Amino acid sequence: MKMKKKMNRNMVSDHIQAYTFIGPAIIILSIFVYISIFVAIYMSFNQVNLFKWTFDFNGLDNYRRIFTEDRIFKAFSNTTKFVAVVAPTQTVLALILAAVLNSKIRGQKGFRLVYFLPTLTSSTALTMIFMFIFSISGPFNTIGMALGFVKEATNWLNEPKVTLKIIMIMNIWSTIPYYMTIYLSALQDVPMSLYEAAEVDGASPFKRFMNITVPHMKPITSFVFITGIIGTFQMFDQAYIFSNGAGGPQNSTLTVALMVYQYAFSLLNDMGLASAVAIILAVVIIIASLAANKLNKSEKLYS
Repeated sequence: MKMKKKMNRNMVSDHIQAYTFIGPAIIILSIFVYISIFVAIYMSFNQVNLFKWTFDFNGLDNYRRIFTEDRIFKAFSNTTKFVAVVAPTQTVLALILAAVLNSKIRGQKGFRLVYFLPTLTSSTALTMIFMFIFSISGPFNTIGMALGFVKEATNWLNEPKVTLKIIMIMNIWSTIPYYMTIYLSALQDVPMSLYEAAEVDGASPFKRFMNITVPHMKPITSFVFITGIIGTFQMFDQAYIFSNGAGGPQNSTLTVALMVYQYAFSLLNDMGLASAVAIILAVVIIIASLAANKLNKSEKLYS
């Protein structure tokens, strides 16, 4: 009986100690994540004026506006294009670079350092660099005119058909090193005997890559692709800096995250509509992530 009471006291003590450690994290998450989600959902059904702190219930009006306003459609269109290009491209290129750097080539440590440098640079600094590169006096015009593929100096930052593509290139270039490092770590667990056996059988480097590297990297590819989807759907800072917060020229760099910021704080002080758009964006991200995860799980580990 005494033994049982002692065990119960120890269990209670363990529980108290455990909750003491996780308590601060629970409090922080509750304030800044869970409560914020419920507040955003509530505001999405109201016409909100934060200056006057008024909440006027308007039902589904905010959600109806999402499907009727051209500007919101443009933002979702830009974001969808951005995700469709950047997420798969950065995933594929990161895997290829990791496989190359994992092979027995000279100077692989130096190449790893050089490729990883963009990750150490802040997103703001990278954006400013790319803005200079594609400005009217930037090196892109200088080199382009010298080689003949640019006819005259152009400020590419003011070209609606080009600006989003510039952000795509910059995003791919800056995120590949991070994902490449993840792939490099995972490649250390692939048995070298598989590559050696395939080489003895006469398999080419491409076949070894497709039949050994790619199947073994499928769980990592799923993680990289899903995190890439989440990150690209939430792209804000680069579009904000490129357009000075306006989403221009002609809404060509207007993303959903930037538009949420504009509606909430910059343009109309329409926090209700901003909350509704944010909720829809969260739902889209969840659906896209689940679809990507299910697509990966539907394939066998070994092809």
